[in-house]
Amino acid sequence: MNLHEYQAKDLFRQAGIPVPEGEVAATPSDARAIAARIGRPVMVKAQVHAGGRGKAGGIQHAGTAEEAEKHAANILGMTIKGLPVRRVLVTTAEEISKEYYLGLVLDRRIGRVTLMVSPAGGIDIEEVARETPEKIFKYPVDPLVQLPPFRARAIAFRLDPRPEVAPQIAAIIEKLVRVYQQADASLAEINPLVVTPAGRVIALDAKVVLDDNALYRHTDLEAMRDPDSEAPGEVLAREAGLSFVKLDGDIGCVVNGAGLAMATMDVIQHHGGHPANFLDIGGSSNPSKVTTALKIITSDPKVKGILFNIFGGITRCDDVAQGLIQSFRELEIKVPVVVRLTGTNEEKARAMLQGEAGVTPAATMDEAVQGILTSVNAGRGGR
Repeated sequence: MNLHEYQAKDLFRQAGIPVPEGEVAATPSDARAIAARIGRPVMVKAQVHAGGRGKAGGIQHAGTAEEAEKHAANILGMTIKGLPVRRVLVTTAEEISKEYYLGLVLDRRIGRVTLMVSPAGGIDIEEVARETPEKIFKYPVDPLVQLPPFRARAIAFRLDPRPEVAPQIAAIIEKLVRVYQQADASLAEINPLVVTPAGRVIALDAKVVLDDNALYRHTDLEAMRDPDSEAPGEVLAREAGLSFVKLDGDIGCVVNGAGLAMATMDVIQHHGGHPANFLDIGGSSNPSKVTTALKIITSDPKVKGILFNIFGGITRCDDVAQGLIQSFRELEIKVPVVVRLTGTNEEKARAMLQGEAGVTPAATMDEAVQGILTSVNAGRGGR
C-alpha cells in the first residue's frame, strides 16, 4: 500500500525526522490559506501515487499566497499517469546547498532489509543505479541488532564529513530504520535529504510503501489508503480477497496458486505473448470469485484474450466451471477465452463447460497458452 507524500511525512514527523512545514489542501482556496499562514515562499505539490510529478507539472514554486492558489487550481485539475490529482501539499520552499538519497528496501536477493545511501540525491535512484552505480552505497540491516548508532554515524560521515552535518544525518538514518520496522514497510525513502545553507538537514520528500500482508496490525495506517489513487480492478480484487497485480501485456490470466500463476506467465512469455496481469483466485471454489475475476480482467481495455489455468486440489474444477458458465451468461465478454482445468472433478467440469457453454477445455497448459495466443493473433472475438 502506497502512502502519499504528506502521509509519509506525518510518519517521519512523529518519529522525529525533520520535514518542512506544510499542510494538505483539496481546493485552491485552501492552498491559498495555507500559504498565507506559512508566510513565505512555498511549493505546491501534487499528491498522487505516481513518479515524475515534477516533469508532469505537478510541482510548482509559489512566491505568494495568490500564486499558490493559482498553481493549486491548475494542479488539482490535472491527471498524472492516469491518476487524478485530488489533493496538493503546500509546503515551505527550502534553500538547498547539498542533496542526498536515503532509502530502506527489502533486498530479496540477500533476504535482508538494506539501507541505500547516495550523494546523488534529487533524481530517481533507478537512474543513478543505471548511469553511475558507483554512487550508491548499500548496507544490509541486521534483523536482530538493526543498525547500531556507530554504524549510522560511519555511514553519515561517508556522505558528508562535516562535523555539524554528519550527526544530523546519522540521527535521521536511525529514525528512518525505526519507521521502516515499526510500520512494517517494504520501502521508506527520502529523496532528497537536503542540507540547507545554514547547515540544517531536512527530509524534503518522503515515500513509504507498506506491506499489505501486515496491515492487519496497523488499522491506523490502513485508514490512510486512498482508493481514488488505485486502479478499479485492484480495489475490486482486494474487496473480493483476490491477489491481483496489473501488468502491461494483453493476455489476461486467471490462475489458482501463485506458483502456477508465475509458471503460466512464463509459458505465455516463452511463446511470444505478454501477460496483462497476475490474478490468483486462491484455493477457494466459490464460483462468484470467477465472475469477479472476469469483471476485473475485462475492465482492462488492453486485454485481447483471457486464459484460465486451474489445477484442482482444494479448488474443485466443477465449481470453477460453474463460475465460468455463470459469467458467460451475466457478462458481455468480447475477447477469446481459453480454459484449462485439471485435477479434482476435472471430468465433470469438462462436461459442464462443453454442454452448457460450448467450451472445450485444453488438455495441457502448453496447449492452452498456444490456443489463446492463436486466437488473439487471429483477431477473433467471442469464445
